[in-house]
Amino acid sequence: MVKKILSIAFCVLVLLFIYSPILLLVVYSFTDATVIGQWTGFSFKLYADLFRDSEIMEILFNTIWLALVAAALSTILGTAGAIGIFYSKKKFAAPVKGVSQIPVINAEIVTAISLALLFSMVALYRTYFSLIVGHMVLCTPFVVLSVLPKLKQMDPNVYEAALDLGASPSKALFKVVIPQIFSGILAGFMLSITLSLDDYIITAFTKPRTFDTISTYVYNAVKNGTNSSTPALRALSALIFVVMIAAVLVFNLRARKSKEERK
Repeated sequence: MVKKILSIAFCVLVLLFIYSPILLLVVYSFTDATVIGQWTGFSFKLYADLFRDSEIMEILFNTIWLALVAAALSTILGTAGAIGIFYSKKKFAAPVKGVSQIPVINAEIVTAISLALLFSMVALYRTYFSLIVGHMVLCTPFVVLSVLPKLKQMDPNVYEAALDLGASPSKALFKVVIPQIFSGILAGFMLSITLSLDDYIITAFTKPRTFDTISTYVYNAVKNGTNSSTPALRALSALIFVVMIAAVLVFNLRARKSKEERK
């Protein structure tokens, strides 16, 4: 009994340590005080200021479209790569799989500097192309990691069986293989969106000078300390946190429901 209580208490302490800064932002998003720590009364003023601020709305739109485009392209490339690795011979698949995971274990600052140097050599530095490719380099390995386990759970002979029954290679891929690994593809897509929304380092090194995402805008606002919209960023952070929690809950509930239906 004591061991169970201690384990629960330890889990609670860890969760508090992780989420207390975010919860602090959420709490102080409901007061119009300019400094966190000062409570001037319950208010939705920061949320109203947030939606009236055209600059923040434009930056929010930039962040969302960048995340969706990068996630979609990364999911396509990562899924194709995972399928290629799975159906390749072991002597070829093992090194390719290892190389594909270098961006995962590599320091992000090294990846960002390498991309900046590469794009500056080919006169594509600080363009939308360099920005999207940078986010794809970040996200694609995680898609491969999400899809490969689903491929390993699948019977490796179903593709050949579909070909033997008269299906074309493309039809066998989209009608047989893709449906069986779709949950892994969806997980990779969601993870890519999260990584893209969260990224600052690669974005800062590859984005056009007139383009900002939430991460770069918040960093500059906090660094300068003179931006009048800085308090409204607390409301934006609270909304992002709530939306992400809701998305995770919906995704997990749907996954659990589909698992129960298969039983």
